[in-house]
Amino acid sequence: QVQLVESGGGLVQAGGSLRLSCVASGRTFRRYAWGWFRQAPGKEREFVAAISWSGGSTAYAISAKGRFTISRDNAKNTVYLQMNTLKPEDTAVYYCAAVIAENVPTTQFEYAYWGQGTQVTVSS
Repeated sequence: QVQLVESGGGLVQAGGSLRLSCVASGRTFRRYAWGWFRQAPGKEREFVAAISWSGGSTAYAISAKGRFTISRDNAKNTVYLQMNTLKPEDTAVYYCAAVIAENVPTTQFEYAYWGQGTQVTVSS
């Protein structure tokens, strides 16, 4: 059974940094693309970043570009989201997702597996 577990969320002041991790279990995720999404209260879930199965291609939302970095460690079945220069508007529950893909999926409907989410709160 596939399971994705996020960690690394928390409370941080504006301008600070956090690194989210997502560990997958249940199978080998070498051929899986990974994505990070977030959902703020009262808002739709939105795309943040994604990475191809090889790690050679990435995609970012405009709001994340230049501040966030997605990376993966296939040996550890883990994907990371390094978030720098955090803003109050980054406050949300962050979810990781995975799917077998050759490309870099950027919509939630393309992903097959989801974690339970980790809360990120950025204070002003």
